[in-house]
Amino acid sequence: MNQSRLLNITETQQQRDTHTDCIMNDDVMLNVPVIRQLYHWDCGLACSRMVLEYLHPVSEEEFQRACLDLEFTESVWTIDLAYLMYKLGVRHCFCTQTLGVDKGFRNQSFYKKHFDTEEDRVNELFLKAESKGVLVKKCSVTIQEIQSHLEQGHVAIVLVNAVMLVCELCSTPVKYCCFLPVGQKCFCRKPDYQGHFVVVCGFNRRTGSIFYNNPAYSDRVCCTSFSNFEEARTSYGTDEDILFIYKDG
Repeated sequence: MNQSRLLNITETQQQRDTHTDCIMNDDVMLNVPVIRQLYHWDCGLACSRMVLEYLHPVSEEEFQRACLDLEFTESVWTIDLAYLMYKLGVRHCFCTQTLGVDKGFRNQSFYKKHFDTEEDRVNELFLKAESKGVLVKKCSVTIQEIQSHLEQGHVAIVLVNAVMLVCELCSTPVKYCCFLPVGQKCFCRKPDYQGHFVVVCGFNRRTGSIFYNNPAYSDRVCCTSFSNFEEARTSYGTDEDILFIYKDG
């Protein structure tokens, strides 16, 4: 990583430490707290806690009650998170390339374990979304639209392929294992796809950097290039899922 980008990252981290949002023409950094996931499967729930803490904190009891009401299991999809936002009164918009489950995922090792039991459940959630007040759109989202969203003080939960997303601040050997909870053994072989949710919280146009909270950690903000971020979030397996969250209700 070049020296100018490293200096900018350091400055941005210092800005976050003031507990205020920094929004300038080319530099946006929102003060979204980092909350670490507890298990290998709950990165989406940890990301939800982050955005809720940023917007209007809810109690642990209220959060757990909502998860129970929605009958969450250890297989949490982006549509589940959209339902969770609606249930907790958060304005949202879930953008995806596939309104339902891509049958091709059946052959991916990441999805294979839960595919047969989850396919009907997830498809049903998509079918009922509009009647339930959950906003879902079939569309692609550009990096410019994400930047515009952040400029307004809003945040987003993004599904990425952790195999491809490389944090420039994490140790060099980490890479795709960067998204495993600390202490969990690395993969023996690099998989083709490892789904992981992150919270996008800032960017810098001058350095071409995107900033995000990775729930695998509780002590840092991660950073990658626009091009690497785009590669990771548009990888096959993500459906280009992005859950836009709005500060206003």
